[in-house]
Amino acid sequence: MPNEPEPTEHSVWQLTTDLDGFLDRAGEFLHSEPALHTVVLGVAETLRVRGLRTYGDGAPLFGTYADADGAVRGAFVRTPPRRVALGPVAPEAAAALARQLAEAGPDLPGVASEQATAEAFARAWEEHTGAAVTLGRRQRLYRLGTLTPPGPAPAGRARVATAADRGLLARWHEEFGEAVGERSVIEPGEWADSRIAYGGATLWEDPEGTPVALAGATRRVAGQVRVTPVYTPAAFRGRGYGGAATVAVTRAAVDAGASEVLLFTDLANPTSNGLYQRIGYRPAGDHAQWDFTATAVP
Repeated sequence: MPNEPEPTEHSVWQLTTDLDGFLDRAGEFLHSEPALHTVVLGVAETLRVRGLRTYGDGAPLFGTYADADGAVRGAFVRTPPRRVALGPVAPEAAAALARQLAEAGPDLPGVASEQATAEAFARAWEEHTGAAVTLGRRQRLYRLGTLTPPGPAPAGRARVATAADRGLLARWHEEFGEAVGERSVIEPGEWADSRIAYGGATLWEDPEGTPVALAGATRRVAGQVRVTPVYTPAAFRGRGYGGAATVAVTRAAVDAGASEVLLFTDLANPTSNGLYQRIGYRPAGDHAQWDFTATAVP
């Protein structure tokens, strides 16, 4: 197809800009352990539903890694200008992908993956490009065990956000990105519209009907739903609103038939890690984001 990346002579990754072709090739592998591949699955599903330019003007790039028998053993997606989202693979596979992408151009801002995979990719990127690589956010993936709402719940109620909440959702989405240091490349209003379209944002209201917290959920894909984002404005923190919203959106996902409910936390935030474990989430693996900065050529 036009603009298809050319493989190198030592390529072990098959690259493509064809989303449907990627899903045909990688779908069974990704669905076999959806929790391990939740980010790749989620990004691919968003691109399928909302279009290939959802995350920016650059063409998304997809890839699969196969063993000697042709069975897929790894997958990634990159949506410029974002980092590569790479599923867990053996260190040599991560290094091979870094080498292959480096040959295509050293303009990659970083990688996000399971902890060991991300580091193997980053070190190989450093070796092949001379870029400075730095460890960014460290995250823990949690999987719901048994939902155990802590009591007593704060006064108020949960409700699914509607079109009337568009402005609030857009503002809180932007504030959330600033709080975690991850500026969204999706325009806040567009993000709000996308969540409203499928009921992917739940608000917790106090008894007076004022929204005080947000918990979102991704579309269900491969049976799994990921809770994101969870945000409570500073003025309302410390009262249990974020936890109550998370319980509500988690229960809704289970009631709607999700076989797995997942969420990521920042390992630097012991409060959120403790809260989600009290709710019933259990650790399912550590992840890391690495950032790349090109070294100036003298």
